[in-house]
Amino acid sequence: MAAAAASCRSPLAWLFALAAALFFASWYLLLDSAAGPAAAYQGLRLAAGARGRLPGPGTKCDPARALLRVYMYDLPPEFHFGLLDWAPPGFGGGVWPDVRAAVPEYPGGLNLQHSVEYWLTLDLLASEQGAPTPCAAVRVRRHADADVVLVPFFASLSFNRHSRVVPPARGSEDRALQRRLLQFLAARPEWRRTGGRDHVVLAHHPNGMLDARYRLWPCVFVLCDFGRYPPSVANLDKDVIAPYRHLVDNFANDTAGYHDRPTLLYFQGAIYRKDGGSIRQELYYLLKDEKDVHFSFGSVAGNGIEQATQGMRASKFCLNIAGDTPSSNRLFDSIVSHCVPVIISDEIELPFEDVLVYSKFSVIVRGADAVKKGFLMNLIRGVSREEWTLMWNRLKEVEKHFEYQYPSQTDDAVQMIWKTIARKVPSIRLKINRLRRFSRFETNKTDESPPHSSSWLQNQAP
Repeated sequence: MAAAAASCRSPLAWLFALAAALFFASWYLLLDSAAGPAAAYQGLRLAAGARGRLPGPGTKCDPARALLRVYMYDLPPEFHFGLLDWAPPGFGGGVWPDVRAAVPEYPGGLNLQHSVEYWLTLDLLASEQGAPTPCAAVRVRRHADADVVLVPFFASLSFNRHSRVVPPARGSEDRALQRRLLQFLAARPEWRRTGGRDHVVLAHHPNGMLDARYRLWPCVFVLCDFGRYPPSVANLDKDVIAPYRHLVDNFANDTAGYHDRPTLLYFQGAIYRKDGGSIRQELYYLLKDEKDVHFSFGSVAGNGIEQATQGMRASKFCLNIAGDTPSSNRLFDSIVSHCVPVIISDEIELPFEDVLVYSKFSVIVRGADAVKKGFLMNLIRGVSREEWTLMWNRLKEVEKHFEYQYPSQTDDAVQMIWKTIARKVPSIRLKINRLRRFSRFETNKTDESPPHSSSWLQNQAP
């Protein structure tokens, strides 16, 4: 009888346990659905890795949790920190500084505006050495484990420091470095495997990589704009637009609202420019006598940066007009001064525009409209205090995305650039796979070279 009773209770207990499990599961699903898709998406992001969290001192980033895995060439120091007069400590000290202790200092002034190569390289070294970083991008030691390959040549600094020919040399040291870089890449199996399509080249200065750019067209360029590049070499489909490093200081604790900024519209800079910058001269004659408008010549010489800082902080709107190139650091000076940018540059490409809506914190005007008499001033004066205040507050929210710093912080310019490159990875892989459609496998299966990839690069060297 006892055995029979136990056999009866066993199915009942099993059914009770099943009902309880279904009850709790239904409540979990109900609560989860109430949280909405945003919470579900956030959960996916956290599952992929808590990338916004800075690791503790000495903690290296985990490549498995990184958004982007980067293989970086160990180029000799002459291509990067050696341009900053850094040398490896002692004999056999390696090619990289220990960024956990101190980092080589980058020169100030106008050099800073194109320093993106410096900040990205520092962050990648930090990911490997255990210095603080959000770990969005992590250095890996095998090309097979990488999403992209970084070419750590400080091209902008090389141009700024070594583009002039020093007799008795017949060519500049900048051109010589570009030539040696092409020779280095041509010899690398990483280049031969992909034809350079997964290589990231940092050439933020408009004149950086002036010779080599035409040989490196398959690569992903990190640029300030496309003004001096033909579309066959650089374009928005494959390349990344990065912000300038601003020259004026951030406007911390800014409470200077609408009525605290007496100047309506501000511009100070070079007025007479070539190419597309001729519009500056037209606007100067249209606006120079307008009430509440400051439009004058200026430069970084003397106390130019201090004057620009004070002028922008005292202005509601700041003009950002095309010059010799479609872009300039003035836009980013405006952003960190919380002076609403008025962008007049038809050929400009804006950093991170796939995730940032610039119309929420700036005014963008076609060049043909801007030079119509009365058009620009009517447009600016038509912006209400409430509309301006919304844009002013939005500037304070987005300025972090345009900040270069070391250690890098979550969603600053460095991390935004890494994320932009990461969004290019599916397209890069597609191009590489298409390239390999009809390639014949070598005996060494790890070196599946596109036809003539290295010889083409060598033959095209300047």
